[in-house]
Amino acid sequence: MKRLLTFLIIISHAAACNNGHDEADAYGQFEADETLVSAEVNGKLLRFKAEEGTILEANQQAGLIDTTQLYLKRGQLQASREALQARMPNVASQIKVYDDQLEAAQRDLKRAQNLLADKAATQKQVDDLQSQVAVLKSRKNASLTNLNDQNRSLVSEMNSLEFQLRQVEDQLEKSRIVNPTKGTVLSNYVEVGELVQMGKPLYRIAKLEQLTLRAYVSEDQLVNIKIGQEVTVRVDKPNDAFQN
Repeated sequence: MKRLLTFLIIISHAAACNNGHDEADAYGQFEADETLVSAEVNGKLLRFKAEEGTILEANQQAGLIDTTQLYLKRGQLQASREALQARMPNVASQIKVYDDQLEAAQRDLKRAQNLLADKAATQKQVDDLQSQVAVLKSRKNASLTNLNDQNRSLVSEMNSLEFQLRQVEDQLEKSRIVNPTKGTVLSNYVEVGELVQMGKPLYRIAKLEQLTLRAYVSEDQLVNIKIGQEVTVRVDKPNDAFQN
């Protein structure tokens, strides 16, 4: 955004001077690049350094908005995350129980099948062991499905908590009022202790080291103006003039 500074200038170009008069050929104003800094979160303004006339550096902290509630919310979310992590089932350890039982049942079945071949065991014994192996496989698969469903549900809750934590961290970061660009504070709009809301203007800052002069000439004067032509600029203060 351009800021119009409040001093009037007069431009007299060389052609006018050669004509023997010193009247103004154009009038204009100096402009500066200006930035309006606004609050990004809601809360009480605890610290504020952007006094009018103060020179602030880029990325310098210019103030702080109360973060108490955000810190409390972050602590609550972190506690909820830890509780969820504790509820996460250890799929590998729980399934290992079924794997051990299944391995033992399969050994017994193989032994019974060998004994049956030697007529040292009955078909019923083999059938019973086969049924036992089938039941254990079914239980293992059902348990694995149940544990995976639990995990998916808990992971979904965990992801939701992580997003909420990121939002809080972002708000905590935005509670620090960071000056975006080096410049001079032109005006401020708040005082320490005030409640501010997101989007509320806090202060206005501009780079005054280099100004842009914008002047307006009439249509008739355009034929006498060339790029690179030297002009005399006068401000509305006596005896103040410079050429460029």
